[in-house]
Amino acid sequence: MAEIVRKRSIHIRDARIAGLYDLEHTIGQGHFAVVKLARHVFTGERVAVKIIDKSNLDPEATSHVMQEVRCMKLVQHANIVRLYEVIDTNTKLFLILELGDYDMHDFIIKHENGVAEPLAQQYFCQIITAIDYCHRLHVVHRDLKPENVVFFEKLGMVKLTDFGFSNLFEPGEQLRTACGSLAYSAPEILLGDAYDAPAVDVWSLGVILFMLVCGRLPFQEANDSETLTKILDCRYTTPEHLSNACKKYVMLFL
Repeated sequence: MAEIVRKRSIHIRDARIAGLYDLEHTIGQGHFAVVKLARHVFTGERVAVKIIDKSNLDPEATSHVMQEVRCMKLVQHANIVRLYEVIDTNTKLFLILELGDYDMHDFIIKHENGVAEPLAQQYFCQIITAIDYCHRLHVVHRDLKPENVVFFEKLGMVKLTDFGFSNLFEPGEQLRTACGSLAYSAPEILLGDAYDAPAVDVWSLGVILFMLVCGRLPFQEANDSETLTKILDCRYTTPEHLSNACKKYVMLFL
């Protein structure tokens, strides 16, 4: 499939996009978009389609969507979900995406005490490789969490997805936009300070690593206020079964 933006002013039937993709059931939903399973009419290839209703977007949200498209078209890596094409109509924007099997959040739920360190290392190194690639292209993700890491079982790989909060940055430049999810956000974002773009992704990587080997979040309390305090103080406890090397790596990221 050509990785291009197709500008179309045509009628979209409820169950088919531009005569090319048959839409099936919903597999995800966010603030401004719904993600559906779909199948290419001619090739039969199964894809994920992120459907954005442009009528619901304010100028800021529109800017985020356009930035997401720009960043996803820029990053082409084995450990990043591919954006096959973008179909733009009068009312909706359709992002046609590579389809994975399940996300890392589901994987962690099945391993409530964490996974073995060698397996965690295998998957975590793939995530690091993808983020390092993004940062070398001056792209920051800003919403790293298990829900945005997708497993491709046949390939034995994980891939990053959902660049909805991504942005381009210049080396040494500090960003100010607060975004992401509380449990995975770096202290400087939560404080409203200007922040180094790569550093906030590194913090989120530390949270993901902790979850992989421990099966739980490092910072999670009964309410958001208490969780925020723990994040700002960087207070967490690691299980005794973790190796010293693994504990050291968690400390390096957090």
